[in-house]
Amino acid sequence: MEQELTKTRQKPDIRELTLANGISFPSDHELLMLMLGSGTKDVPVSQLAQRVLTALEASNEDNLLENLQSVTGMGINRSLAVAAAIELGRRRSRYRTAVINTPGDIVPYVKQYTLQKREHFVCAALNGAHEILTLYVVSVGTVGRTIVHPREVFAKALSVHASAIICCHNHPYGACFPSTADRETTIRLQTAADYLGIAFLDHLILTTDGYFSFREHDLLEHK
Repeated sequence: MEQELTKTRQKPDIRELTLANGISFPSDHELLMLMLGSGTKDVPVSQLAQRVLTALEASNEDNLLENLQSVTGMGINRSLAVAAAIELGRRRSRYRTAVINTPGDIVPYVKQYTLQKREHFVCAALNGAHEILTLYVVSVGTVGRTIVHPREVFAKALSVHASAIICCHNHPYGACFPSTADRETTIRLQTAADYLGIAFLDHLILTTDGYFSFREHDLLEHK
């Protein structure tokens, strides 16, 4: 019996398993356990998470908070935390299957980077129908510069079998206009894209005032 208890105590919990296997490892129930952290005096976290999951499955956007607060043990703070996590996930994944027909179509999905104090180089990988497959950050630089290598730009695009990419980066304090380095980076990336058979659709510079498109200004090399 003592040996069995020792084994039980040594069994990895969901936090350890998630750290070892990645955030995609837990089930929905286990993700809620991670969010909640602990249960109450009368309700263990596993049971509370199951009740929350049941409430979520019966909720829509209009009654989500109300239904969460109706779960015994949740309260306002926990309910807000879970609802906020769901809303954040919804916002972060809203780009999926969005179709990009013009340079401006990508802006709503990357405009949050205009608020960053350092340069972020971000890419959108698209399929043949120009639907967004994924958005990914290639590098984070300083206030005025970020180092970009074609290997990092195209590794993710290749892994999702992208047919095209759009690159974007923010200018935290500079004008919404390409620098010499921006132009050189664009040429280098377009050349790499040609070798890999991936269409290089555009490079956008983002600021809080708007955006600059290399394609709209006819600054991409024509093949």
